[in-house]
Amino acid sequence: QIPQSVIEDASVLARELYGDYQQDYNAFVYQLLNTYIEVKEKDCVLIFNPGGWGSTLLENSSAWYDISRGIRTELDGLGYSSMVVDYRRTSKSIRGAINEFVEIFREYPTKADNLASRVNFLTRNVPELKIIVAGESNGSVISDRVMVMMQDNPRVYSIQTGPPFWHRQNTLERTLLLNNNGITPDSFSRGDVVSMVGASAKALFGFSSPEEDDPGRILFYLRAPGHDYRWHYPAVYSEITQFLHQNFGLKVVDTYFDY
Repeated sequence: QIPQSVIEDASVLARELYGDYQQDYNAFVYQLLNTYIEVKEKDCVLIFNPGGWGSTLLENSSAWYDISRGIRTELDGLGYSSMVVDYRRTSKSIRGAINEFVEIFREYPTKADNLASRVNFLTRNVPELKIIVAGESNGSVISDRVMVMMQDNPRVYSIQTGPPFWHRQNTLERTLLLNNNGITPDSFSRGDVVSMVGASAKALFGFSSPEEDDPGRILFYLRAPGHDYRWHYPAVYSEITQFLHQNFGLKVVDTYFDY
């Protein structure tokens, strides 16, 4: 059920990335073709890049799970069929954690290239498909790098929340960057170390109130006030909704009449 040209394209991309590493080559081809089957009848696909170590699935990210549902509801209202795909960049192993640690300090050259290849493959083989590359926290760094590579591809967009303070974000068209949830300034994006250390110390010694015990955390243990983006926050909802309406608009459907 998959055209031979699509299979050959997947094979070429896998060879470029992994060469003679047969196990990685086979896995990449399988993933590309599997994703192709899932999305070939859709109008839009959201690819989720998690924060932290990069092993969290969307269903386990409470903030972005709600955001993704909101995005899909808005797209549905505009006439677009959509689905979500996880980009799980890190395996849950010591080797995977070490690799992620190295990539963080290099700002993800390898993993961004890997994702860009997937995006190129899908837009090349699924006509009219639009892709939203979503990024949460550290995952926004990858999304940003992918958008630099995709700047000449008008069918690729990006929504990013809470990028780390050390990353110099590229300002590009078709990208929505949220570094403030409209309620509390994002201490992680601002590099407000004093606020992060203070909030972490209060939580450690049991001095934080229930209101301060929010899910804005870095690697679970370090508290980061404001590093929390929820669909029901007015600023988050309004910014994303406006971005979708500006860049997608109502889907135009060809209508044919018999006379």
